[in-house]
Amino acid sequence: MKICSICSIRHLAALALLMALAATAQSIEIFSLYSNIDSADITLVGGGEGILQMDLTQDNKVLNSRRLDIDGPGTYVVRWPNLKVDKGSYSVCATLRDDGTKDNSSDDAGEIKDGAVQSRRCYRFYYGGVEPVRFDVRDFRSDSRGLHLAISASDPTIVDIYYMLVQGDRALYVTREKAVPISGLMSMAVEKDYKWKPILENGQIYEGRVKIVELNHNQTRAFMSPFVAIEDAQITETYQDETGASATVMGDSRVPFEGLLRFTLSGGGEVLNITEKKTPVLLSGDDETVEITWNSTLEPGVYQLQTALIGQDGSIVDLQENIIEAKPIVVRSNVDETKSTGLPAGLAGVAMLAIILFRRMRRQSQLMN
Repeated sequence: MKICSICSIRHLAALALLMALAATAQSIEIFSLYSNIDSADITLVGGGEGILQMDLTQDNKVLNSRRLDIDGPGTYVVRWPNLKVDKGSYSVCATLRDDGTKDNSSDDAGEIKDGAVQSRRCYRFYYGGVEPVRFDVRDFRSDSRGLHLAISASDPTIVDIYYMLVQGDRALYVTREKAVPISGLMSMAVEKDYKWKPILENGQIYEGRVKIVELNHNQTRAFMSPFVAIEDAQITETYQDETGASATVMGDSRVPFEGLLRFTLSGGGEVLNITEKKTPVLLSGDDETVEITWNSTLEPGVYQLQTALIGQDGSIVDLQENIIEAKPIVVRSNVDETKSTGLPAGLAGVAMLAIILFRRMRRQSQLMN
């Protein structure tokens, strides 16, 4: 009986230890924190949910506070309002608490209470440029394709660059480029173009955030640039002759382009043919060629061809106009030679067909080149 009691106690102790380890593994905590006077980013690791309290302070006086509902690990972004601040030292403290609303806990006044503190971290920075800046960001912008950054330095240095795609208070994607050399010539900026990896949704508002870290002197700078995601593509090449036309379309956005090409053939002041054909779905860097044929080979003359790339909303995304000079097909035949050799009278028709096929093969060869 005594042995069974000891076994039970051991089993309970082991179960309690496993539960404690599981709770520890699932707990979420602050891994890193950075802030300047404009914005902050906080990276959380682990698992679980909670409430994140962000406080911007100076001399123990709270200038602004933000509160975020946390639904898991990742990088979260806070934007500070435009405050009238002086040069000086500032601090940002991030406090991560359990979600006090989970059990509907409340105080005597009936207000929801915060949960226990899970993690806390502070970051101090100086606003006003008392330190010499090791590197200068000459240009920064973001759009539906990605981020563009131009950076220079007075002395040679090496930086790490974090690229972030942000929507709302959360970074959808974060990547890091390590050990980027920056030359020591302020007049020669190093240009970096980073293309988004995630697929964007048309019409949604996103922000690009870049954070540059210079490790040798422990300097960090961050910038943000908002944009509205839009589909985009362009016509890179066209071809046209008496038998038909083609256009090569290249995607120019991380929003999938699902449009169509409209070929409008005109001659003698009249529209002779309008042909529309859907393009394949395209993302940045993808290109496809769309081909069409006329109802019949064009009669000799000069024609105008308008090739329009149409977006999902019906607007013209890109446009090209060209001239088609259809020349008469001359077939030379020797009647006497035809009679003497016994060739069929339809030789002229065969020759014309061969010429048409030759022109099509030439057009396809040009497109492939």
